[in-house]
Amino acid sequence: MTSGGRGGAPPASRHRHGAPHTTVFSSEPIGTLMAQSPQVNADASEAAHLALPAPRTPSPRDAPALNWGVMAPGWIAGSFVEALRTYTEQKVVAVGSRDAGRARAFADRFAIPAAYGSYAELLNDQNVDIVYIASPHSGHFEQALQAIEAGRHVLVEKAFTRNAHEAERLIEAARERGVFLMEAMWTRFLPHIDVVRQVLDSGLLGEVQTVIADHGLPAKPDPAHRLFAPELAGGALLDLGIYPVAFASMVLGPFASVTAVGTKAFTGVDGQTSIVVTSGAGAHGVLNTTLFARTPTTASISGTLARLEIDGHFYGPAAVRLIGRDHELIDSFVPAQLDGGLCYEAAEAARCIAAGRLESDLMPLDETLRIMRVLDGIRGDLGVAFPGE
Repeated sequence: MTSGGRGGAPPASRHRHGAPHTTVFSSEPIGTLMAQSPQVNADASEAAHLALPAPRTPSPRDAPALNWGVMAPGWIAGSFVEALRTYTEQKVVAVGSRDAGRARAFADRFAIPAAYGSYAELLNDQNVDIVYIASPHSGHFEQALQAIEAGRHVLVEKAFTRNAHEAERLIEAARERGVFLMEAMWTRFLPHIDVVRQVLDSGLLGEVQTVIADHGLPAKPDPAHRLFAPELAGGALLDLGIYPVAFASMVLGPFASVTAVGTKAFTGVDGQTSIVVTSGAGAHGVLNTTLFARTPTTASISGTLARLEIDGHFYGPAAVRLIGRDHELIDSFVPAQLDGGLCYEAAEAARCIAAGRLESDLMPLDETLRIMRVLDGIRGDLGVAFPGE
């Protein structure tokens, strides 16, 4: 996630394609069609002539400016700060680490005024409005709770916590303290996902039947790396697999069932997991995550009238295509900005806080908790537990 230069992004690219073949379903077996009625064919023909909607996502630069503090200045924190500097009016005013030298190096890199050698010092800085927590999953609960108790608004990297119990405690604490809390599931706030959301609301796809999504990368087998370290809540599921699971949750709603199979990595964390979920309406989600191979990291939503395809990496700024029943390309949407996508979650947090809201409708805390319970269940099926749970 590299960031581009400053200034306004060019308008999104949208491509409208020609009308589909006149025989809309001619490529499908007769048995599959099940003697479709003229109304079904008419509905499909109408869908084929509709364009994808434009995203309604506000410009991140228009969000009210807040003063941000950063906990745990690692790679993702650097990407976050660069995105804020490039695409928003947000101000990063402090950084905290358990290593004072590391905090100072990060502050020097990004011209951040204050650098602290402890999280407590960062939270005592009265100039900080909101804290972004970018540590490994194992540290999220303790650090977020500390920030909440200090009266700071909090944006916590995904996965929100190690488990649902920790997530529930954070949510209760934030609601009691009256501070804003949100999981930094950056996908939810991106323009192409707003296009997807509008398509689902419109019924353009017909009845959704199948959601497919994956995220895998060939991680170097280093026992000290956070992806393989049990003490850091490592594994594919919490770091990568949460993206397909959260995407399916957005599309399908609460899962009626979850079935998972997996293979452990050499340290005992989950190395590869394949998941099938169902919705209350009977739709299926087919999801995969792995630390053993590079996967396409694409997603698709297939309905009775049409399907959406999202390019890899589907969870970041990506192109969306509307495909008809004969596999014809009907329309496509390409985001204006393919980098710096972390700015959208920060802008959402800033808008909510300025409006006096304690959570976001785009990533509600109850859904974060529900997803954590799903992940707990999957880890239980795989026999994966973290030290200290």
